[in-house]
Amino acid sequence: MLERARNTMPRSKKGPVVAPPALSGAIAAVAEGIASWPGVIATGHWTFYKPRQIDGIDFYVGDEELGHIHLDGDLHLATIPSLAEAMIAKGSAKPFQYQEGWVHEYISRIGVPAALALFRSNYDRIVAAA
Repeated sequence: MLERARNTMPRSKKGPVVAPPALSGAIAAVAEGIASWPGVIATGHWTFYKPRQIDGIDFYVGDEELGHIHLDGDLHLATIPSLAEAMIAKGSAKPFQYQEGWVHEYISRIGVPAALALFRSNYDRIVAAA
């Protein structure tokens, strides 16, 4: 059974699926890599306080939130506390200050391979439980 990340919203309740914004450089490389994995849905990420403004790209595996990347390259991974703690202890990511069990990191700081590895760990967790 899948342990859900805290404060996530199923894809089916999030609102309209809109095309992700045009990205470039390392952010685009990470987004394209994640979007190529089986079952991943990539859609525009709405700004929290401005629901009609796109601020990045959301990734879902079916109805489960995988995480998102903001246009500034800050990635937020919607994971569970035990996986977040392991990532933080390893130095792969930092705690996300607004939600326990989530992590964040800047792609520009860790690079494309490490950013993909963070998302892949969460993706594998979701797929294994499905």
